[in-house]
Amino acid sequence: MNPISVLLVDDHLVVRSGLKALLGTQPDITVVAEAASGEEALVIAQQHPADVVMMDLAMGQGMDGIEAIKRLLQASKQQAVLVFTTYDSDADIVRAVDAGAMGYVLKDAAPEEIFAAVRGAAQGKSVMSAPVASKLFQQLRNPDEVLTPREAELLSLLIQGLSNRELGKRLFISEATVKTHLAHIYAKLGVETRAAAIAVAIRREGMR
Repeated sequence: MNPISVLLVDDHLVVRSGLKALLGTQPDITVVAEAASGEEALVIAQQHPADVVMMDLAMGQGMDGIEAIKRLLQASKQQAVLVFTTYDSDADIVRAVDAGAMGYVLKDAAPEEIFAAVRGAAQGKSVMSAPVASKLFQQLRNPDEVLTPREAELLSLLIQGLSNRELGKRLFISEATVKTHLAHIYAKLGVETRAAAIAVAIRREGMR
């Protein structure tokens, strides 16, 4: 049986080197290539197809891990993407899963957990670090938990197509405060536009 081939994507050379050395201790796992950015990952993934792509989420300037995951999976549905990051916020986890990540492992995970995650992803299994799985489960049970009550209320009002001024009047707050709340909502949901936030709001209503 051929070893599981892995592509490492992380902007820190030290992290890639350490992870490569760690994975190299396993006879059934082989690192075939490395990339330092999302853009580079897309090119190298074509040159060196891997069973599993281990992807960091934040990589400085340029394409982030979420966008890279989407584009990788558009190019090849055969690859399994395993997020390997220090970020464990609810929004990051949900965004990664929505983008198509097969698993989500934190960088402080034990070596045995990392090995198991790579093997599981290669087999098409969803693998999550215990803290990540717990957060994702809570998020699915209560989609509004990531938002404050006021933010959740404002998000639900967005569906009605209210302007910032109308939102302010409805909630008895200033337009500036509305904009601040919207900025926080966008950041937490991992979206950049009003339309995207409304799409999330509609999906949440459907989950109730």
